[in-house]
Amino acid sequence: MQFLIGTILQELLDELRSPKHFDHLFTLLDPCPPLELTRPTHVAAARLRANCRAKGVSGGAIDFLITAACCQYGFPLLTADQDFAHIPRHCHLVTLPT
Repeated sequence: MQFLIGTILQELLDELRSPKHFDHLFTLLDPCPPLELTRPTHVAAARLRANCRAKGVSGGAIDFLITAACCQYGFPLLTADQDFAHIPRHCHLVTLPT
């Protein structure tokens, strides 16, 4: 089963300019249940980001929130985003190539 973080859903849909494409992608993604993010997820994301920054690894807050959620639930991350390339060295994130 595939899960989807609400932030990722929004990012994917935000990129579409055509209402037709928006509706089509939403229809494809709608069966994926949302992955609920809790306060501990947000705290873990902030802690991981701070630890990574201290070691010279940068990334956006949302990238670390996605990472923390994947680590919390034990899910791999399917991504083509190179921002995630160095994060797995500092946590239990497993990335899958696209």
